[in-house]
Amino acid sequence: MNIFVCAKQVPDTNEIKIDPVTNTLVRKGVPSILNTYDAFALEQALRLKDKDPEVNVVVISMGPPQAETMLRDCLAVGADKAYLVTDRKFGGSDTLATSYILANAIKAVAKEEGEPDLVFCGLQAIDGDTAQVGPEIAEHLGLPQVTRAYTAELNDEGIKVLQEVEGGAQNVQSIVPALVTFTKYGDEELRYPKIKNKLKAKKAEIGQITFDDLEDAIDKTKIGLKGSPTRVKKSYAPDITKVGVTFEDMEAEEAATKLMEALIDQKLI
Repeated sequence: MNIFVCAKQVPDTNEIKIDPVTNTLVRKGVPSILNTYDAFALEQALRLKDKDPEVNVVVISMGPPQAETMLRDCLAVGADKAYLVTDRKFGGSDTLATSYILANAIKAVAKEEGEPDLVFCGLQAIDGDTAQVGPEIAEHLGLPQVTRAYTAELNDEGIKVLQEVEGGAQNVQSIVPALVTFTKYGDEELRYPKIKNKLKAKKAEIGQITFDDLEDAIDKTKIGLKGSPTRVKKSYAPDITKVGVTFEDMEAEEAATKLMEALIDQKLI
């Protein structure tokens, strides 16, 4: 069984700053990490591999050359293969263009690794929070999809997913091949790599897929900045001001009454 995991290298959101002059992200000196939600997806794929060693976990990422570092981290925790989709012509792609490129990259990787039985994605990227790329890939590939998954397990009918829903969770059964997007479940995190696996990952070959590799299958008008129907006009940090009222020198009952009156006056309750 082949499980393809789509992963993205993102800036650590705890370190992100906005340039007050240009209103753009300050990337210099900001560490890059594996997207948190993609890490949940990778962990679920590795758990299926734990149960069945015949499972082949392939990680695919679209990004600049430095994303190789993140892919090697994925190999270090147990992924079998990794491919980087990288080309300047892909730069500026929005979610629709990105999903289109990744769908065609998945088809290209399938020629090397075999058709995917499952495609796992993170629910969303922490630097965009759109939750669009996974479902769009499913649409491009014509796959059934289950979103907001906590866990997944294989069975005779395909795959059973524990899916987050409002107020709880539900079990969803799907045929395979299928695409599943994952969110955080409890306190579960991606496993830590073993030292021997980290050393092995440093020497591993990372497959590269460029525009030239996809040129025959891809529509040039659907990629990059020019092929993206949406644009980011401006990024900025909102001004945060704190306004508060303190009720002092009074009994608790009187303070509670005044607090209720103030909230009612502000139409907050």
